[in-house]
Amino acid sequence: MSNSTKYVFVTGGVTSSLGKGILSASLAKLLQARGYTATIQKLDPYINVDPGTLNPYEHGECFVTDDGTETDLDLGHYERFLDVPTSQANNVTTGKIYQSVIEKERKGEFLGKTVQVIPHITDEIKHRIQLLGKNGDFDIVITEIGGTIGDIESLPYVEAVRQMMWEFENDCIVVHLTLVPYLSAAGELKTKPTQHSVKQLLEFGVQPNILCCRTEHELDLKLRRKIAKFCNVSMNAVIEAKDAESIYDVPILMQEEELDKVVLEKLHLPIKSSPSLTKWKAFTKKLKNPVMETTVGLIGKYVELKDSYKSISEAIIHAGVSNNSKVNVKWIHSEKLTENNVHNELKDLNGILVAPGFGSRGIPGKICAVTYARENNIPFLGICLGMQCAVIEFARNVLKFEDAHTTEISEYTEYPVISLMEEQKKVSNFGGTMRLGAYSCELKAKSLVSKAYNTELIKERHRHRYEFNNQFLKDFEKNGMIPSGKNPKTGLVEIIELKNHPWFIGTQFHPEYKSTVINPHPLFVAFIDASLKYKEKNNG
Repeated sequence: MSNSTKYVFVTGGVTSSLGKGILSASLAKLLQARGYTATIQKLDPYINVDPGTLNPYEHGECFVTDDGTETDLDLGHYERFLDVPTSQANNVTTGKIYQSVIEKERKGEFLGKTVQVIPHITDEIKHRIQLLGKNGDFDIVITEIGGTIGDIESLPYVEAVRQMMWEFENDCIVVHLTLVPYLSAAGELKTKPTQHSVKQLLEFGVQPNILCCRTEHELDLKLRRKIAKFCNVSMNAVIEAKDAESIYDVPILMQEEELDKVVLEKLHLPIKSSPSLTKWKAFTKKLKNPVMETTVGLIGKYVELKDSYKSISEAIIHAGVSNNSKVNVKWIHSEKLTENNVHNELKDLNGILVAPGFGSRGIPGKICAVTYARENNIPFLGICLGMQCAVIEFARNVLKFEDAHTTEISEYTEYPVISLMEEQKKVSNFGGTMRLGAYSCELKAKSLVSKAYNTELIKERHRHRYEFNNQFLKDFEKNGMIPSGKNPKTGLVEIIELKNHPWFIGTQFHPEYKSTVINPHPLFVAFIDASLKYKEKNNG
């Protein structure tokens, strides 16, 4: 059976965290540069329906797509590399698979048959895999299977891959990312873990076509020959995936290893002109050769796990490169920030970013950081809860509404300057029920944000339940807080800035989700530019 869309499955062996997402994004980038339309999807083995209710300490950041889907953070990598938006179809979890099958069973769609993992669960998985290819929008769909081969929860996905490899014989290949560890005591790289990982795949009926070997040291010809021989792959299909200085080096390293060329050969596709990656290489060159340097503080309550703010840290890198600057990020735990230590913690910063989050923990520290940025004219960017903290701080210290708060934390505050959106008041299920996805925002003429965006109508992605309370809008405006961005349909305030401050902006939306290598986000670019100007002015 033949298919117009080709499928590449990326699996992982030996250990987790080898970088399947970065490898998938790099391969897609190279195929895109060769003139093919490619997209990537992630199959996650956990039973949660989506990562929206997962603790950031366990899972890292929850990424949000234009269509309002809460997804795995790897989708952020896909968008940053490809500069193409993803959607609901790009992230599938075991929870979604079983939910769909159970709903069909309840409706009697299986005609009284016993519902089983094979064929019902695997059929649903295959259906989800093929959704992106069915419209003919993509030449190649790359599917990353989360977890490590041998994990009990990923077995139905591996079985679905086996079935597709058999059904679409010439249209599917498997790229297996594995580890070739270096034993310093023996002074050599060891291939045995890779052999065992491939053996495990073979036990499940799947023969990988290409092996990408993560390694600290060069994989010489002798080792490549050994791996090829023991794992039933051709020599040119043993790809060295050496540790890279930056994730943005990986597409270039994979191009040198000819991964894209081998993939196209295995898929029986014509090898179009070699990818030039001109803009990409210019980006990596500027990243490694900055002209200037600045330091910004990221104030958040999940800073122990930096993946909790993955899109923000990458958006800062993009903006730094855009400004020919290296940006040092000082990670500051908001729970440890107090009025007594705020000066010592923040005095060396050229910019302050107060990060998003949920719940009461760390809020006082975030408010301290806002006060410090406002009173010392330090460039400030507040995102989602960071913007809400800026509103609360201004209400308390400028408007003298001492009790001002968000009703998320203080339900009966006298001054609910941030309050629950009307449509959220009856919500009892927390999964996927926030204000999610892309919404329009109208910018105030001649404001800082309209200068940054160089337009007056934008669309940005949201993920929140609470909003600025327009009941207090006039009080804020009279005292110098400008509502510089509003939703044109609802009148809800989406952006605030301060009249008498060089650069102070808070956004209810998440600008970091839309920053890519080729199109760095204008707000981050302007924030880093402001931090460089602040440094120049204050440090001579």
